[in-house]
This record gives sequence, structure tokens and C-alpha cells, in this order.
Amino acid sequence: MTRRDELMGVSEVLNELGISRRTFYRWRELGHAPKCLKLPNGEIRVWRSDLTTWLATLKEAA
Repeated sequence: MTRRDELMGVSEVLNELGISRRTFYRWRELGHAPKCLKLPNGEIRVWRSDLTTWLATLKEAA
């Protein structure tokens, strides 16, 4: 059975990574954060699959 992808809110991403909100937005500013979607209401979301892919690229670089 395949797991469906899900949109994660910023707080979920922060909990998953163990970082502060300030760090996350700084990484976004520097272009070092995972791909994000900006919803029409201004909220940021991240697909879980994009977060997983982004984490894998960090592992490869290490």
C-alpha cells in the first residue's frame, strides 16, 4: 500500500527538523530550505515528499 503525500505546515516542519521558526525562514531566505508552497492566504506549506528529498540531499552532501 502506498502512502499518500501530505502537506505539512511550518510548525510540523519545525518539529520534524528540531529547528526554530527563525532558522527556517533564514534558510528560505538563503535558498537552503526545502521547496515550499505559498498558499493564497500567505501560509507556507511543504510536501512531505519534498522534505524527505531535501533531507536526502543533505545526507549526500555530508
